[in-house]
Amino acid sequence: MVLERQMSEKIFSESCACIPGGVSSPVRAFREMSMTPLIVEEGRGDCIRDVDGHEYIDFCMSWGALILGHAHPDIVASAQTQMAKGSSFGIATALENIFARKILSHFPSMEKLRFVSSGTEATMTAIRVARGYTGKPVIIKFNGNYHGHSDSLLVRAGSGVSYLPEASSLGIPSEMVQNTISLPYNDVDAIRRVFSTRTDIAGVILEPVAANMGLVPASKEFLEVLREETAKADTLLIFDEVISGFRIGLSGAQGHYGIIPDMTCLGKILGGGFPAAALGAKAAIMDVLAPIGAVYQAGTLSGNPVAMQAGLSVLSHLEQDGFYTALQKKADRLLNPIEEWIHQHRPNVCLHRLGSMFTLFFGVNKVEKREDLFAADLAAFQRFFHSLFHQGIYLSPSQFEAHFLSSAHTEEHIDKTREAILAFLRNY
Repeated sequence: MVLERQMSEKIFSESCACIPGGVSSPVRAFREMSMTPLIVEEGRGDCIRDVDGHEYIDFCMSWGALILGHAHPDIVASAQTQMAKGSSFGIATALENIFARKILSHFPSMEKLRFVSSGTEATMTAIRVARGYTGKPVIIKFNGNYHGHSDSLLVRAGSGVSYLPEASSLGIPSEMVQNTISLPYNDVDAIRRVFSTRTDIAGVILEPVAANMGLVPASKEFLEVLREETAKADTLLIFDEVISGFRIGLSGAQGHYGIIPDMTCLGKILGGGFPAAALGAKAAIMDVLAPIGAVYQAGTLSGNPVAMQAGLSVLSHLEQDGFYTALQKKADRLLNPIEEWIHQHRPNVCLHRLGSMFTLFFGVNKVEKREDLFAADLAAFQRFFHSLFHQGIYLSPSQFEAHFLSSAHTEEHIDKTREAILAFLRNY
């Protein structure tokens, strides 16, 4: 069944006349899916409804931010309460202190943090701090890892720029990226080679669980070698946990792997659906930031009180006994039968999963790094996306993105989605 989406088509057409590409972030344009993008009107629980009145079970969940689902009553109430007091001051509030201490209690690697408004701001500031703290110029990142759209990190980045030239964007002068080295992900030998020849590396930044080339977790060995080499070189190891932070568990990927980075970037879940992010480290590192130190960073909406209240509300739920166990059960209910079917039939497909995140890769049997995805069957993923979309199931609209469960997903909707995926695979 093909859904009639006349209102969506009209709004998108009008938006293209006043917004570049009709959207405020490129992946929302559904270019890879060759269709009119989704125009959402509202969300409740595990579902969203578009402007044409069609309802979809949502497995994008604002790119993983909504771990409690859409419009959770407690988050709505906390945000409304704060908005009645004032939505923004550009002045310090007690909420920042309360929320910062709550976050730090779950991340032993951090003694202090700085709130910002987006993941891009967090990672941009983290590399500035790394350079300021070490006095070195070079940053290492990894192919397929996306750390936002700041100039020096937009090199061989993730999903949203996968169709652009290798520099990842026009408008970035070569001198802006000359101090950025991008290496293959999960490649231990490449790391050792670079550190054996360079002494000017300020920081290494990575997604310990990559989610912008599809879900590709780092190997334990890769993270251990990174920790070893950066420690020997007085280089800061920066974990971009904008997605994995509070998604895998209360202590993020670093808690899952038992690898302690020097700096951590958090976002998405942190703000409970509002724009909020943070970067944190030991006090000696963070104190290079103004007003104490000479590394400058500022933001009018940093530590916004509405976002702080929403984030506190989210954490109060995540801290409840059994929250992550219950979320894992939902993931198992959805993914275990799919994983078993793939193992039995061994099609040219692989399922990557970790906690409540997953990606189904078409055309490949194993993905450890971005280069493994050159053989991905993008046409098959497009058929897969369309098949589920027209059954009222919404996945992240790219082969190179992760999909997310929330605590709001019902057994009925999980079962419907599982059977729709299995039906597609049987005919793939």
